[in-house]
Order: sequence, then structure tokens, then C-alpha cells
Amino acid sequence: MLEIVIESRKAEIMPGFAVQRILPYQLRRMVGPFIFMDHGGPISMPVGATTNIDVLPHPHIGLSTVSYLFNGNVTHRDSLGVEQLIKPGEVNWMTAGKGIAHSERFESPAVLNGGELEMIQTWVALPENDEEADPSFRNYKSQELPVFTDTGVWMRLIAGTAYGLKSEVRVNSPLFYLHVVLDKGARFGLPKGFSERGVYIVKGGVEVNGIAYTAGKLLVFTKGVDPLIIAKENCTLMMLGGEHLGHRYIWWNFVSSRKERIEEAKEDWKQGRILLPPNDNAEFIPLPEINSRPAGGPPPGALS
Repeated sequence: MLEIVIESRKAEIMPGFAVQRILPYQLRRMVGPFIFMDHGGPISMPVGATTNIDVLPHPHIGLSTVSYLFNGNVTHRDSLGVEQLIKPGEVNWMTAGKGIAHSERFESPAVLNGGELEMIQTWVALPENDEEADPSFRNYKSQELPVFTDTGVWMRLIAGTAYGLKSEVRVNSPLFYLHVVLDKGARFGLPKGFSERGVYIVKGGVEVNGIAYTAGKLLVFTKGVDPLIIAKENCTLMMLGGEHLGHRYIWWNFVSSRKERIEEAKEDWKQGRILLPPNDNAEFIPLPEINSRPAGGPPPGALS
């Protein structure tokens, strides 16, 4: 059965740059190992406008950030010295492990001169044995990711395994992450064999068990249920899930199975022990005050 429907909420990650936040949610913190999900855009930049939507250098621990674009380009820079332009259909998979800082800059002339930007970013929590691993980064080109087509159905497997396909993206725990496009009237089912599964409606609308759901909603299903998803109109979906890793604390951009590790990360960022990207180190986001709403992640506050 359908366990919960999560309505996306507006969140401002930088002044002038608002996104739709889906995870974490008060009544459902994670879906499998996925602990964070933002839908940015679509944003159309006026011709000649000066961008103010850059996400300045900020830190992460204990997770992998997964960036996936529908439109536009984003430049990633991190403290490993990586500089990578991500394009639509590609995947930027950055594993923070014991600590990394990165920025996301919207520098593409195509975006800044009237183009459109739309992207999804998720965070995948790491198993306890991998939380303190060395940080790493990898960009995967669209041609490296499996694609399946059928009448009225187009699907790209971003990461993990599903429907007999396996992505080359390196993951740390059992999961699936899919970009699905359905024509009106098409029918589609969720991957089997995972204890937690969700469907986020990016565009359009679907019907499940006779009830219609519109864009901006994440549908989370209980284990053992095989729902039939019917496209009520042309629609774009993101499907995600996997196996639960156990409780995780989350504060700002930090995720850990240990509350004290979050406190250590706060001090590491304040003291400069998490290095800035060498090719983007002139500015950064300071550790937020307890009552502020900082960029780059959920608002800080009581650890959850």
C-alpha cells in the first residue's frame, strides 16, 4: 500500500535561488539510503542577467551527493582539486566520507543568456563502515548509464540495479535510482526486491489505485507492494529506494550514525580542517547559526 505522500516544500538554498525540498521530511526522514532530495528549477535566466544562484563552497561528511540535470549545465569544484562540468543526463557522484568541500557554480553561457536550468540533487547516506572513507568524485557520462525503452516508456538507470539492469555507478549499499519518462496512458511498476521505494513526480501526473497524484509529490510505498503506476498525462518521474541503513543524524550538510561526529564536523569546518576547493577558495559558506536557514542542505537545529 501507499505508506505516505510527501508534498515538496519551498526552500531557499542561496538568496534568490529557491528549490523544492522533498527529503528529509518530518514524518519520513529517508527512503532506503536516500536522506535528502531537492528539485531545483526549472529556472530561466534573463538574457544578460548576473547570476546569484551559485552555491558557494560548503562541507559534507558521511554521505554521497548525487547531481542529475534535466536542462542546463553546472560546474562542480571540490577540495580534491576536481573541476567538472555536468551536463543533462550525466551523473556527478561525490562521496564525502570523512570530509570534503565543494561548490556548484552556474557559469554556462547557455544558462546565463536565456537558457533553462533544472536539476535533482539527492544525498545517499553511507554504511557505517564507509562513513570515514577517503572522499572521492566521479562523473559518469550519459552513454555509461543503461537505458530501456518500450511503447510509451523511456527509462535511464542512474545508479544501482533494477529490472535486470545494472548501472556502472559505484554505490556503497543496495539501491536503485531511475529517471523515467512516460507517455500518457503508459503503465509502469516499481522495481522489486527492495524494502523501501519511492516515486517523485517531476512533471505531469500519475494514477495509483484509482487516485491521481500531481507534480511535486513523493509517493512512498510499503514493502511487498507492487503498485501499478498509470500516466494520466505525459510525465517525468524519479524512482529511488533501497535498503535502510539504520538511524542517521543530519545537521546542515553533515550526516552520521554518531551524534558526536556531527559536533566534530562543525568544529572541523569552523577551524578550516575541511579544505576549500583549491580552484574556488575565495569565499565559502560559514557554519550557520543555530536558528538560521543555511544554503546547501536542511536547516540546522536539533539533530534528527
